[in-house]
Amino acid sequence: MMQRTLWIGLAIMAFLVPLGIVVPQVFGSGGAWGEWDAATLGQMLGFLPDGLRRYAGMWNAPFGDYDIVMVRSRPLSYLAAGVIGGAIVGAAVYILSKFLSKPVARPQEHE
Repeated sequence: MMQRTLWIGLAIMAFLVPLGIVVPQVFGSGGAWGEWDAATLGQMLGFLPDGLRRYAGMWNAPFGDYDIVMVRSRPLSYLAAGVIGGAIVGAAVYILSKFLSKPVARPQEHE
């Protein structure tokens, strides 16, 4: 039952993720929600926290700007990046659920 709940939660999150890209485009509010660089975030907040300034260049995305060499179309790049990311997260959830879930003891039948 818990594994089923995890898969449903993962499916709901996967379904909602494109909203972060679509909604800002519909309302003309700039780039995808939450994908701001340190400078943009500093402008939005009026300041830049020291920790963010210090660690801003620490992580580089595997597919920067969703630029996947095999896919030249921007919408298809978003889709391909989403499928790859979903597959990685799905595999991680599946593997973790196998290691962390306990088998349910079934009552034995008496003859």
